[in-house]
Amino acid sequence: MADFHQNGVVSTLHNLTDRPTEELEKLLVKYGKSRPISLVLPSLFSELEGPALKNIVDQLKDVPYLDKIVIGLDRADEEQYKYAKEFFSVLPQDHVVIWNDGPRMQEIRNLLSEHGLAPEEPGKGCNVWYCFGYILAACDNIEVIGLHDCDITTYDRGMLARLYYPVCNPNFSYVFSKGYYARIAEGSMNGRVTRLLITPIIHALREVYGYDPYLNYLNAFRYPLAGEFAMDIDVVADLRIPTDWGLEVGILSELRRSYSTKKICQVDIADHYDHKHQDVSEDDKTKGLSKMSIDIVLSIFRKLAISGKVIGEEQVRAVKATYLRTALDLVEMYKHDAVINGLNYNVHKEEKTVELFAANIVEAGVQFTDNPTETPFVPRWNRVRYAIPEIMDKIRDAVEADNA
Repeated sequence: MADFHQNGVVSTLHNLTDRPTEELEKLLVKYGKSRPISLVLPSLFSELEGPALKNIVDQLKDVPYLDKIVIGLDRADEEQYKYAKEFFSVLPQDHVVIWNDGPRMQEIRNLLSEHGLAPEEPGKGCNVWYCFGYILAACDNIEVIGLHDCDITTYDRGMLARLYYPVCNPNFSYVFSKGYYARIAEGSMNGRVTRLLITPIIHALREVYGYDPYLNYLNAFRYPLAGEFAMDIDVVADLRIPTDWGLEVGILSELRRSYSTKKICQVDIADHYDHKHQDVSEDDKTKGLSKMSIDIVLSIFRKLAISGKVIGEEQVRAVKATYLRTALDLVEMYKHDAVINGLNYNVHKEEKTVELFAANIVEAGVQFTDNPTETPFVPRWNRVRYAIPEIMDKIRDAVEADNA
């Protein structure tokens, strides 16, 4: 059930009445006439073979306000790309499939590399960045961009309508809308990284470093790792996107750097939400939730260092010790929350995950101190356009040739 809580830093838009999706869609059709709306779907080819994406496409077929859908396809050979174009051909909206591994997009990547502007690592951040570049290059009319993942198993089109509404309503002043929801599925609490890492480490950092506006801002978000957001097109051209698992936290950090928090909101988009789960990967820090936790903590450390905080061995040890105590206290709270709601809760498994995250806080500290000047962001598209004036035409031509 929804509440009325406002944290005072960013606006929280609740689901208080279960307003019919059709009502919101009717308004979005009206708003979209003056501010056309697009959707970005970053996808692995493997997601086309699962049940989640088929349902997402079936739901999107009935969305009446989308002017453009841009699908970024990763890890696909030529036959798989052809299959993907057929897979998405049922969408009645204007749409393209960007073949990121194809020869034309590889030529784009090589050109960017010659100028030191290409993303160094493939992944969701890189995929999203190219999708944004194509929209800036080829979709002059688009005013609003939304994005969500392709592995949401509980997807319905009402989620999308609620996500877009705050940015599209001309009477609101928001340039960015972040989705949030309860991560409950199959009788258990999910969202381990948010519950067991983000929440307690923010509390730990505030205790070690004292009040900090950035930490207060991050703490305002109910689900900071949500992959669903909508934004004004003007945000996109100047947005630096992290290429690692720090994508969502990095985007929130970039928004705070460029905009007043009055321009940012979070919106309740679903009563329940589930997607593909990552392995914890206790034995391999380059995979799964283990790598995710390191990348996220690194992203936060970098932002704190920019504001003048010292991220040294002594401070990292203090953060780790404070985090561990805070996280274990939260495990007890989560257990009680689960019990009163009749949910399953494995205390041993949760505490093992907390211990892994605590060790990874130290690992993130080591990586930061070993390479404090590392820049994990891909460049702003405005910078790319200044460096390579012809790049936008080349991106547009490459994508349209692949989709011909």
